[in-house]
Amino acid sequence: MARQSMGWNPFNQKRWVLMFLVLLVFSISTVIVFRPAFNCGWQKQYYQGTDDTPIHLTSPTAGSNQNPLQFMNSKFVLLVSHELSLSGGPLLLMELAFLLRSAGAKVVWITNRIQTEEDDVVHSLEHKMLDRGVQVLPANGREAVETAIKADLVVLNTAVAGKWLDAELKEHVPLVLPKVLWWIHEMRGHYFKLEYVKHLPFVAGAMIDSHTTAEYWKNRTRERLGIKMPHTYVVHLGNSKELMDVAEDSVAKRVLREHVRETLGVQNEDILIAIINSVSRGKGQDLFLRSFHECLQMIQEKKLHVPMMHAAVIGSDMNAHTKLEMDLRKFVIEKGIQGRVHFVNKTLTVAPYLSAIDVLVQNTQGRGECFGRITIEAMAFQLPVLGTAAGGTTEIVVDGSTGLLHGVGKEGVTPLANNIIKLATNPEKRLTLGKNGYERVKSRFMERHMTERIASVLKEVLQKAKKDQPS
Repeated sequence: MARQSMGWNPFNQKRWVLMFLVLLVFSISTVIVFRPAFNCGWQKQYYQGTDDTPIHLTSPTAGSNQNPLQFMNSKFVLLVSHELSLSGGPLLLMELAFLLRSAGAKVVWITNRIQTEEDDVVHSLEHKMLDRGVQVLPANGREAVETAIKADLVVLNTAVAGKWLDAELKEHVPLVLPKVLWWIHEMRGHYFKLEYVKHLPFVAGAMIDSHTTAEYWKNRTRERLGIKMPHTYVVHLGNSKELMDVAEDSVAKRVLREHVRETLGVQNEDILIAIINSVSRGKGQDLFLRSFHECLQMIQEKKLHVPMMHAAVIGSDMNAHTKLEMDLRKFVIEKGIQGRVHFVNKTLTVAPYLSAIDVLVQNTQGRGECFGRITIEAMAFQLPVLGTAAGGTTEIVVDGSTGLLHGVGKEGVTPLANNIIKLATNPEKRLTLGKNGYERVKSRFMERHMTERIASVLKEVLQKAKKDQPS
């Protein structure tokens, strides 16, 4: 994104590629292209849970530059997703598909949802996979069954995907279960249904994004459903190389910041605080806006000297007209803060917004996020994070070091408002928290770390599947 010098060189080419991101700011059909970066080995640790079901933890260590997934070369992998959409679960599975393809594996994708009408997003994502060598099959039919039987590994993505086993495999289910790795991302109680997870105890293993979620699933399945979790692996996620390229390019970030702020009507010296999630009650956008309004009142009452404050809700669906979407806008109008709050449609192109904002709010309610990838993405951009003290956020954000935590529910509204004011009135604090967060990402939450963690899991699961496969 720097000016072009005399003669073309790779450095300037990279900058111009980053410049192209500016044109994608408001696109909802853009798909992040994941490219693996491999340059360290892996080491495994074990954590014994509250019963005799082990939870296997993986952690990165420095080592070889070799692709840790190289052993997957020529392996046949079937990936089954409950849907194909812009939500976190399907996109993570797509990322795994591309990582496996880069290692030489044959990868087949099945979406266990019937599309009743043409969907541009589904069409775009399917073509993205086809372009990367991933075969896409319908969920039903003989070919799907034969693929599951022939595959070396079957990855079920999310608890809901479990419905596909009985619906399509029928009498072949026992043959396939020993080679199933179940990747679980959910933290909500309504997913704990036997119709979804009755086969969970018999699969080769479960892979979950955080320790908190793994413990929750282990306890909940035992207490509510009377079933036992299989061997469970905790795999923290990592940032893609593409995102890190932008996060570490000061020129790219400055151009993106100026463009987004100009579009929103926010001055460079103003403070912009954002929540970046699909709008839903569980993500806490309503409570965030209450906190933001409360902090504006505190600033006025205490006559604090702070720059102009703005809030952005990134992840809206302008066409949905859901009750929550309407309630959020109604609240903003009633409180007279229309000029301070900006609603932005959902997008996968988060880099421009992370370049433009000063603070990220991760306000997921209830049990919190299973992991919350937007949190590590924000930390890569050296942004302080104000997060709920729940779920995977507590495994990412170090309270007082990389961000500040607050409670869930209505009780967390005022503490979040206070934390916003703390950072608004202390630019040095924002800078320190942001730098600490960046260092934490570099040491724990890079794509290579995630790849190594996944590689260690797949290696064990393949060995177990080979041993347990019926003769």
